[in-house]
Formats: sequence, C-alpha cells, structure tokens
Amino acid sequence: MKDQCAFVYSEEQLNYKFSSHHPFNQFRLKLTVDLLERLHALDPKQIVPPRIATEEELSLIHDPSYIEAVKKAGSGLLANEVAENYGLGTEDTPIFTNMHEASSLLVGGTLTAVDEVMSGRVLHAVNLGGGLHHGFRGKASGFCVYNDSAVAIKYIQKKYNARVLYIDTDAHHGDGVQWAFYDDPNVCTLSIHETGRYLFPGTGNVNERGQGAGYGFSFNIPVDAFTEDESWLDTYTQAFREIAEFFKPDIILTQNGADSHYYDPLTHLSATMKIYREIPRLAHEIAHRYCGGKWIAVGGGGYDIWRVVPRAWAMIWLEMTENSHLLSSFPADWVAHWQPQAPVKLPQEWDDPEDIYPIIPRKAEITEKNLITLEKALYPIRSRQKSETKTTESF
Repeated sequence: MKDQCAFVYSEEQLNYKFSSHHPFNQFRLKLTVDLLERLHALDPKQIVPPRIATEEELSLIHDPSYIEAVKKAGSGLLANEVAENYGLGTEDTPIFTNMHEASSLLVGGTLTAVDEVMSGRVLHAVNLGGGLHHGFRGKASGFCVYNDSAVAIKYIQKKYNARVLYIDTDAHHGDGVQWAFYDDPNVCTLSIHETGRYLFPGTGNVNERGQGAGYGFSFNIPVDAFTEDESWLDTYTQAFREIAEFFKPDIILTQNGADSHYYDPLTHLSATMKIYREIPRLAHEIAHRYCGGKWIAVGGGGYDIWRVVPRAWAMIWLEMTENSHLLSSFPADWVAHWQPQAPVKLPQEWDDPEDIYPIIPRKAEITEKNLITLEKALYPIRSRQKSETKTTESF
C-alpha cells in the first residue's frame, strides 16, 4: 500500500497567505510535512508537486468574470467597490499579491491528486493545501478564493465520468460544494459541522436535501455546540456508512478541516484527537468497500496550527499508507525544533490528555439532540429501506 499513495505538496502552497495575522495560515502544511518526515513516514518519491489549474479548469465552477476580478485584485488593479461585489478585500478574504496564482495552485494540487488516483498510478492521494469549501461561482467567502473541491468534482465528472461522494468534516458547513451540486444526482455531499446558530456560514440545516434531480443527495448534520468525541463519532460513523451504502460511489473525496477540536479558536466544539484517528480510518475502509480504494483527501479549516493541525493531518497520511503503528510514539525532535517558535506548549503525545477541558454538564442533552438530528438527516434513506423491506416481505 505504501507505494500506492501520493502526497501532493510544494512549499509554493504557502504563498496562499492573506497576512501575517490572518487565522488561515498555510504554515501548518510545513509543520505537518516536517512531522511526517521526522517519523520517516513520507518518502520523497511519494511527493508529487502540484500544478497550476488552468482558467478553463477554474471555469468548470467559477464565472470567468470572477476569475478576471481575482487576477486584477492580485495585481492591485481592482477598485475596492468592485472587489467587495466579489467578496474580495473583506476582513475574511483580504486581497494579497498574486492571489490568482496562489489560489490556482491550490486548485491544481487537488486536480493533481485526482489524476494520480483516477489514472491508476495510486489508490489514494492527499492535497492538504486544498479543502477551500466556501468559494462560490462568482464570489470569495470564508478565507476561500477558489473552491478546489468543487472544481475537482466537476473535473472528475467531465474527464472520468465518475460518481463522487464528498464527505466534509470541517466544523464549518461545506456550503460552496453543496450548492455547486445541489441539483446533481451524481454527486452526493455529506457535511457534519457545528450548527450554524453560532458559526459561519450559518447554513447546513438538516432540511437542505438538494433540489430537482439532486433531491435526496445532499446530507447535513449540524451538531450542537460543545459536542464531544463519542457523539461526534457516532454521528460520523452512522452517516458515512449508510450514505455510502445508499449512493455506492465511484470515488470518495474527503475534506478534512481540523477545526472541530476543543483547542480551535474559531469554533465551539469539544472534540479531541480521537476523532482525527477515526475520520481517515473509516474513509479508508469505505473507499475499499465501494470504490476499489479510490480516495482523495484535502485539507480545509484548522486554526490551531501548532497543537492540532499537524497531528490531525499526519494521521490521514499514516492511515493512507497503513503506517498507523507509528502513532505509538510522538517524535520528540519535532517538538524540540518547533517549540521555540510556537506561542503555545506543543503536544508530547499523539492523543490529548483526558482532562483537556472541564466536564460539560449538558453532555447527555447534547448527545440526545445530535441523535435526533442524525435521524432527521438520514430519514430519506431509512424510510426507503423500510419501504423496500415491506415490499420484499409482501412477496
């Protein structure tokens, strides 16, 4: 399995940088790669450099006028009032030099991962520089200029004629990808996220199920604030298994935002590293069960770049390459090297301590609420199964 995985990466992916104080910090990529290298888990032969997506490829999802606006913005040629119409120059998505080139490279990285898998060169591929799921056809949103996952899915459809199951475990709703395929029955999306009651983008309600021919192919599970590991994993496991069995995809694309962790400064969930062990493990299992192993993973959110993201994202690669045994010990030399630069105390272990946060008094209530939400989200599948069972029994 080790020689059947591709790690898409180059330091040029760090050029997607809004400012030194912006919470979206691609330095987390370098920290993750260094962690894997110190584990001797990443062979240089497995690293595939990303290419830049062409404008034609970007136009699979994005409006040409928007692409032109991004190009002008990155060259300092777009008026502020025009930029705002495209979601550029905002507090969330500030303009930076060469924005188009940096954004196109992130999209191209995910397209590189797609071609590696769909050509048969590898079974699994990861592009941690991707996962920018909030980008819309004609507007930037939530730190995302171009939507690499949406472009990649459309690219897969056009070039490989495959049915895609998109799984989004970012704490924020995967709105840009959902709306891009809301009426498409050949793309199934599942987003498990913190309820939009308190968190951007405020969408992802359980009743957002798709429209037209795509009705019943969009699934959303908005979990309650302060949700802990057990409830989150129960939701993830049941939903992923049942939706995969229902949809039977040709390929799985997972978005792996690492911002559901208790330490994340922008969200309100109470997950620990336990969920980041399980997220890729189940994706790996499901990919082999339904897709002959075809699995692409991208990054996403994650704003505690020192304590959370490197560990969470390293676990994806260790699962892909069947090197999970390396999780038995954490590399002390990684901690020693980066601690002088880190503003927080770095972890000494892969897992978090049991007392990472105070006891949450509403745990039972939150768990029950999440179970009800899960039931509502999966109702179309479960009701269909009951109907089919009754029909079979009648014969």
